[in-house]
Amino acid sequence: MVASFSVIPLGVGEELKEHIAAVLQIVADSGIPYKLGAMQTTLEGDREEVMALIMRCHAYLTEHAPRVVTHIAIDDRRGATGRLEGKVWDVEQVLGRSLSHE
Repeated sequence: MVASFSVIPLGVGEELKEHIAAVLQIVADSGIPYKLGAMQTTLEGDREEVMALIMRCHAYLTEHAPRVVTHIAIDDRRGATGRLEGKVWDVEQVLGRSLSHE
């Protein structure tokens, strides 16, 4: 499974980088492969582990903000692996060139 998510604390001011950094530390410590993007983080792994990690990040922020909004996009393709890099590579192969990507 590949899942992209963003978790946004509300009611904590305009600067969110400290909150997001704390969430990314949770992601990095999990051992699940991930890619940090400008607007989301993408994970690849077992469905239960990926969803549990996203919910752990959401729960962490609920302890530090009065309101938290989490967006999740899931690509659950049976038997697929290496999609964190492979999905980008596939598009580049079709175009015959490298693209700028996160």
